[in-house]
Amino acid sequence: MIGAVVLHLALAAQSAEMQNVEQIRARILAHKPPEAQPYKVTIPNTTVSYDMVPVAAGDFEMGSTAKSDEQPKHKVHLDAFAMQAHEVTWDEYRLFMFANQAGETGHKDNLVDAVSRPTRPYVEMSFGMGINGYPTISMTQHAANKYAEWLSAKTGEFYRLPTEAEWEYACRAGTTEDRPSNLGDYAWYAANSGGKYALVGKKKPNAWGLYDMLGNVMEWTLDAYAPYKPGPQTNPWVKSTQPYPQVARGGSWNDPADAVTCAVRVGSDPSWKQQDPQLPKSIWYLTDAQWLGFRLVRPAKVPSAEEMYKYWNNGVEHDEQ
Repeated sequence: MIGAVVLHLALAAQSAEMQNVEQIRARILAHKPPEAQPYKVTIPNTTVSYDMVPVAAGDFEMGSTAKSDEQPKHKVHLDAFAMQAHEVTWDEYRLFMFANQAGETGHKDNLVDAVSRPTRPYVEMSFGMGINGYPTISMTQHAANKYAEWLSAKTGEFYRLPTEAEWEYACRAGTTEDRPSNLGDYAWYAANSGGKYALVGKKKPNAWGLYDMLGNVMEWTLDAYAPYKPGPQTNPWVKSTQPYPQVARGGSWNDPADAVTCAVRVGSDPSWKQQDPQLPKSIWYLTDAQWLGFRLVRPAKVPSAEEMYKYWNNGVEHDEQ
């Protein structure tokens, strides 16, 4: 009987979430499409903004021969999208974390209010490394997905995490090298970071105008960590079926140079929540992943409501152990 009640409540919650997604999509369809040139977005009813960089549709060879999980190299075709020029900062993310965060006007929006927000953190989540202009860190993939939903509702523009393929395509920016020879000009990593993350955008951008794709903080992708499939692929996405592992990319301020490349893949692990005092563990915070952040993409094509729901709700956010 208890199981039936729990299932009924879960289905009701899913139905309500789906209705909200459909309304968000209607708002998105009424909005203008991504621009063909780099552009700035100011989050409505705030003074906070971020920059977007258009990425044209194209083909590239994904993977590397450097490590076994980066093989086999394979051809990938991707549709066009725009990507945030910088990693998401605390200035942006704190608006999502705290509904009454300074900088918001208190404007009432039922679609935005219906999106689940994180529970209050139980520690200071920047761990003393800085907030204004610094990358947000230590969120779960679920939290990044819900931020994407919140931002979509807030702006009327569809956002989600990049797939692994989209992330690597954007990182390579038309090159075939796994990383630039002068890495220190483009990335904060163990040799030059001073043991903490840095303000976003202080190193050189890559050829497509994207900053900190390598180093500073590792970045979430949409994919579950799994072996690559051989052969040509179009818009690949490995959907999650369990809480771990999910894929993060790019290396961080805490990594040596050989772990800061466009091809390196890192799978998430329960140890990233080791210090979390809660039982069960939080679905929002990764207390031990102080080198992990994210940035979002805005696909040129608006997906169906069902696809949006799947991008924002992978359904495996609760730890199994």
